[in-house]
Amino acid sequence: MLICVPSAITAVERRAVEEAARAAGANSVSLIEQPTAAAIGAGLPIHQPLGNMVCDIGGGTTETAVISLGGVVALEAIRVGSFDIDATIQAYVAPGVRHRHRGTDGRGDQGGDWFGVALDDSVKAEVRGRDLMSGLPKTVILAPEEVREAIEEQVGAIVDAVLRCLGSAPPELSQDLLTQGLHLVGGGGMLKGLDRRLSEETGLPVKLVEAPLECVVMGAGKCIENFDAVHDLLLS
Repeated sequence: MLICVPSAITAVERRAVEEAARAAGANSVSLIEQPTAAAIGAGLPIHQPLGNMVCDIGGGTTETAVISLGGVVALEAIRVGSFDIDATIQAYVAPGVRHRHRGTDGRGDQGGDWFGVALDDSVKAEVRGRDLMSGLPKTVILAPEEVREAIEEQVGAIVDAVLRCLGSAPPELSQDLLTQGLHLVGGGGMLKGLDRRLSEETGLPVKLVEAPLECVVMGAGKCIENFDAVHDLLLS
């Protein structure tokens, strides 16, 4: 059994994963870091002398890695992901909490601009719930700029992690990264405007892979098919 795990996994968590797999009937358990599996699933030439950069924004973690010659040469992992973004939005749109903080006009203050990235704000969402102040049913209209404002802390943490990974990458790979760009993987990578925000901040071309949700597991499948060839990529 081959299991994809976060790069930030601790030794205790790793043993727990291995024991759970064996309890499920696996005779042999191997682990591979998610950014590596994502790069393989995206079809990046990780064994060539090129710099390949991936950012995997999953549910609980965001992992950014630069891979070259079959190895991770720069890595930055943080425990911030889509679950945190979801929880922040849920807390923000709770009727009563949101309007106590922002007033009652339902308007944000950033318009269609996200720190220099112009976005289409024509779509709005209707949120129904119970007002936490009065206890009565209430409907509020949520605008995209309000969501962006609510999740700026989480998005900012992701951007900072990408910048730190880029700063720790070997300088000789800079030209490769400018050419190859940054590949977004995971459900969080599908956040509208995030690719342009990252491109604005890093100066790199940013691309969302074709199957961001399945990319990691597809990479694991390719590893299983060519297990001997990727043995060096597995966690020892």
